[in-house]
Amino acid sequence: MPKLLFIPGSLRAASSARATVRTLAAAIATEAEVTVAEIGTLPHYNADLKDDPTVAAFIRQVGDADGVVLVTPEYNYSVPGVLKNAIDWASRPAFASVFKDKPCLVVSVSGGALGGVRAQGHLKYVLNGMLAKVHPSREIVVPSANDKVRDGKLEDEAIVGFALQTLREFMAGL
Repeated sequence: MPKLLFIPGSLRAASSARATVRTLAAAIATEAEVTVAEIGTLPHYNADLKDDPTVAAFIRQVGDADGVVLVTPEYNYSVPGVLKNAIDWASRPAFASVFKDKPCLVVSVSGGALGGVRAQGHLKYVLNGMLAKVHPSREIVVPSANDKVRDGKLEDEAIVGFALQTLREFMAGL
């Protein structure tokens, strides 16, 4: 059974990113061992900080996972600072980090009509720069995401179905 680490790019408990993570994780609970990273506890990236236990635990989570699923909202046409901060911590040492050759799948959510495609493009660019293996597929985007969340879950049958198909293809390649 593959081990997946989901990284929601939002801190808000009721966010559409977290709702998407909950929905996808619940749907594959019998097919994968799922862990959800809590990136809000990480300190701001600072190379002067050494041996932070929160950072070490996050890096260990990424390293232990067979694959990483990043679910990013779009903030100002890009990824949220908290997600970029987590990635920056795990990206060291450069070109030899825990993300090197790590299979990654990107999902984006947005309150707007484009579903976070700009954030998704930026995130894939960053992951490529760290030598992660970004899963090649059609983009999983959730437009008007806030309107599709009910009781803490993403409720859009077509999007969830497509996302699960892509997620299962991703898992099959691990």
